[in-house]
Amino acid sequence: MRRLLAILLPGLLLLTACGGTPAAPEPTSQSAGDTAKFDSLKLTDNGDKKAPGVEFTKPLEVTEPTVKVVTEGGGDRVKANQVANISILAVSGADGSTLEDTFPSEPEALELSDAMKTGNALIYNAFVGAKIGSTLALAVPGQAAAPASAAPGGATPSPTPSSPAQPTQLLLIKLISAKDVTPPLEKPEGETVTPPAGLPTVKENDKGVPEISVDGAAAPTALIAQDLIKGKGVEVKETDTLTVNYVGVNLVGGTKFDSSFDRGQPASFPLTGVIKGWTQGLAGKTVGSRVLLVVPKDLAYGDAGQGEAKGDLVFVVDILGVK
Repeated sequence: MRRLLAILLPGLLLLTACGGTPAAPEPTSQSAGDTAKFDSLKLTDNGDKKAPGVEFTKPLEVTEPTVKVVTEGGGDRVKANQVANISILAVSGADGSTLEDTFPSEPEALELSDAMKTGNALIYNAFVGAKIGSTLALAVPGQAAAPASAAPGGATPSPTPSSPAQPTQLLLIKLISAKDVTPPLEKPEGETVTPPAGLPTVKENDKGVPEISVDGAAAPTALIAQDLIKGKGVEVKETDTLTVNYVGVNLVGGTKFDSSFDRGQPASFPLTGVIKGWTQGLAGKTVGSRVLLVVPKDLAYGDAGQGEAKGDLVFVVDILGVK
């Protein structure tokens, strides 16, 4: 499933970046743009995990990003720096046809951070102060068709084709829930676990960075996800975005090919966007854990490898936070 706001937000940033310093958010959600365009909008609630029915006068066209709470929920108001969990229905403003529907899937997370406040005040101010259960309408301006361009030097073959016009997109965004963001840990915290014999071994250097030795470790016949430290935090879900420190080496030869420790800062990424060995091995682990992953090549980068990462791989992953 594509992350729709992740696709649209960069474009909205370009459209709204010239607006100056964002205003401090009010206690209630702030509308923006030509909200009269939503006067004909009618939504029908179809129940949990189902997108609402949508009716509006067509075509819907806006020249600037436009957002408004169109149905108000009965829950608490969303606060700054929380993570809002949302479901999205995107339809064409031209004919109302569905472009994407995330309602049947797990809600998407939208972090209402200071970075969003600075980078996209329109989205931030619309969500902060809205009540849980509310539905927001967001209309994104369409784009005119781009004409075809001639081939360089007057040559006739292979001109660049034209880009078709894109109509206004209408997003109906339901606020499912919101939660406070727990700052990530600085290092793993929990109970030390003694791993079974035969696995790669791990020790910390004088800077507290884990170092992996593959001496005597056999090739894995299946994924191994062994706790070295068992954290006491929340359990990781496959749909979470993790903050981690990690180091990775090749099982054959022990060559290090990647390390967030070497870069001096943790990494953050959705668990659905990494190799299968990480997705399967870290789901179900807990925040605060240090996990040894021994990943068969078919759950990593296959026979071809990627860069210096080749064959079976070994990682030590410190799970510092989730969101």
